[in-house]
Amino acid sequence: MKYRYLTFDCYGTLIDWRAGIEAGLRSALGRVGLQGQDLLDVYVEAEKRQESRYIKYREVLGRTALSMARSLGVPVSRSAADKFAASVPSWPAFPDSGGFLREMGSRGYRRFILSNVDNDLLEATIRKNGLEVDGYVTAEQIGSYKPNPAHWKEFMSRTGARKGEMLHVAQSVFHDIIPTQRMRIGSAWVNRYHEKLPPNASPLIISDTLKSLGELLQ
Repeated sequence: MKYRYLTFDCYGTLIDWRAGIEAGLRSALGRVGLQGQDLLDVYVEAEKRQESRYIKYREVLGRTALSMARSLGVPVSRSAADKFAASVPSWPAFPDSGGFLREMGSRGYRRFILSNVDNDLLEATIRKNGLEVDGYVTAEQIGSYKPNPAHWKEFMSRTGARKGEMLHVAQSVFHDIIPTQRMRIGSAWVNRYHEKLPPNASPLIISDTLKSLGELLQ
């Protein structure tokens, strides 16, 4: 086995981030003139602005919802924005996530989540979806958000893992693939949403699902 550790982004890779975000926004914002990818594109840009400095992820989500509401001309209360922020554990897991994590554990890999969320939100997500992992590093623990390399540095510090022993598994090119590339850590891009790979990104492995990634790691 080439790798000893598998590290994972959670939301977008293990959890269907797009489905969860869209459902949560529709609940908070009601009817808006955007839907699908157009709505998510506006959300992504609004969230990036909130992550320019560290604040708790609940606050990032709440502020993002309020910012979007203002830009779209939709009245939204702070309580509705807070409800959206609290919806994270209800976001659905991809069908292959739980089985993949269990299988990788049975093969001897150590599995860690590196996520841009608060401890309680991730812990509730893990419990609700039965995600079998050996540990995690959150933005709340280290006070920064990916693509800052602090998540990977903290993981290596805690575990003693060396870069050559790690494979980082993720959907987000911006938050995960590019920073691991810069750190010379191997990555597997799980193209959950059938996107085009940017020319500046070069993951070691590309797959559409975790199930197919498992076959490539045989």
